[in-house]
Amino acid sequence: MVDLATDARVPGAHVRLNESETLLRSGLKLRHMRMVVALDDHGQISAAAQLMNMSQPAASRMIAEIEGIIGVDICERLPRGVRLTSYGAALARRGRAILLEMQQVDREISDLKSGKGGSVAMGAVTAPAIELAVPAIRKIRERYPRVEISVQVETSAVLARELLASRHDFIIARIPDDLDPRLFDSRIIGVEKACLIARRGHPLTSGGTVDLERLAEYDWVFQPGGSLLRQTMQGIFMSRNVRMPDRVLNTSSLLLTLVMVAQTDAIAPIAIEVADFVNSKNGLAGSIEVVPIPFEINVQPYSLITVRGRTLSPTAQLLHDHILREIA
Repeated sequence: MVDLATDARVPGAHVRLNESETLLRSGLKLRHMRMVVALDDHGQISAAAQLMNMSQPAASRMIAEIEGIIGVDICERLPRGVRLTSYGAALARRGRAILLEMQQVDREISDLKSGKGGSVAMGAVTAPAIELAVPAIRKIRERYPRVEISVQVETSAVLARELLASRHDFIIARIPDDLDPRLFDSRIIGVEKACLIARRGHPLTSGGTVDLERLAEYDWVFQPGGSLLRQTMQGIFMSRNVRMPDRVLNTSSLLLTLVMVAQTDAIAPIAIEVADFVNSKNGLAGSIEVVPIPFEINVQPYSLITVRGRTLSPTAQLLHDHILREIA
């Protein structure tokens, strides 16, 4: 029997899986890891079997084999498909990390053979993506033009889960409140400041500072509920006893936010770095303005985050270190 890694989703589990090798030494094989991950992704034995290029009975036998090795059920049968147990979910999380490491080894060997520079996948919330990731990527491209870099710009909640699912090497974000911070290694590297924007020529941009009561009279474009910037703005309204705007468009799309602001009288909070870029000659130059307000919009600090115990590939480490140099 194998002890699964300590996982917040396993109530009362005090298990020890700090090294990927522990699972493999127990008798589990890489094909077992692929099966558990496939079950987690698709929720059906038939789909997992097809992905593994085997029959459904063979897939069922493999699941029984896995459960025999670890001594617990990894999934429960539902009327339509299967659902991983808490133990299966912990195994899937660790399995993704193992498979990612194997993919990185294969990728790096292939890159060395072909002369290619390697690849890295990262995620970031908007402000550090512009302020830190872009300059770091530009410098790496100058020295290593063949490095393949993938960047996802999303909310912290999405990015943290993508990181745990081994779809990113590291992220620049915040650890969501509903995830165990012990799953991550993080280092605070900056504080996001935001501002309010409106179209050029908007009635609110022609005079002095605008109080919150007057701002609330206009249409607003917000990130969806639960996002940190949205929560920050709600806190500002509440602390000043001002009712939240009635007319709100909710979207996570920065592009749609900018289009709505540029073409209507709507107001939107965005990171100052985004506003500066949009107003630059390389951006939308003149389409929007910053609304003068008598208060600051300070969002929770963001961090450079990796999964605890997961080693970065050389290429990922290269980008990681370049981003740290941008804050030095």
